[in-house]
Amino acid sequence: MNGNPHSIETLEPVDKTVETTRIVIADDHPILRESFRRLLEAEPDLCVIGEAGDGVQAVDTVRRLKPDLLLLDLVMPRQSGLEALSQLGALPSTRTVVLAAVIEKAQVAQAFQLGARGVVLKASATELLLRCIRAVTTGRYWVGHEIVPTVVEALRDLLPSSNAEERQNRFSLTPRETEIIAAVVSGCTNKDIALQFSLSQQTVKHHLTNIFDKLGVSTRLELALFALNHHLVSND
Repeated sequence: MNGNPHSIETLEPVDKTVETTRIVIADDHPILRESFRRLLEAEPDLCVIGEAGDGVQAVDTVRRLKPDLLLLDLVMPRQSGLEALSQLGALPSTRTVVLAAVIEKAQVAQAFQLGARGVVLKASATELLLRCIRAVTTGRYWVGHEIVPTVVEALRDLLPSSNAEERQNRFSLTPRETEIIAAVVSGCTNKDIALQFSLSQQTVKHHLTNIFDKLGVSTRLELALFALNHHLVSND
């Protein structure tokens, strides 16, 4: 490996017989980059095509190689992961998973607002990282179970205000559906929502099915993150 800890390393794609996900790894620790590369390339459907050692080089590498997925360290020299993510927002072909040793709820909210599709703690098990990558590459959102409470707090506390009628009209949501979305973001269960709005749990499930269909999401977590990205709930 190159002795410069912040240098970019471009790797030739591996010729595989199966469709592969092309990945760039951005982390300022060479040993971690090497570990991630070995881990990922042990999988037949994953291929590391480039590496970067800081945020500035991460942006340059992604723009040049146009990978399917970017593994982006939250804390890096010259430019943080969030600053790099902000610059890469105009590249919809690359989905981003943020890697972090620890993460604050404000950083979680900002990461998803800037377009991240997943957040994984570096201490997570290998299998969780691989599950995250495969979920994100199929268009889903992912967060490790250990930071779900942080995500819920971020959604509840940091959502910007937005006109309720505008939110409803944008996705053809009914007033009741908008209320149920707000309840999901607040962490309510179907039973909680049923009690809050004097509905049966079956009716709540019916509303959620309609909401999922209208917004193109498949889980409550994806719904909450979609609400964050599209300002479907306010903290008025």
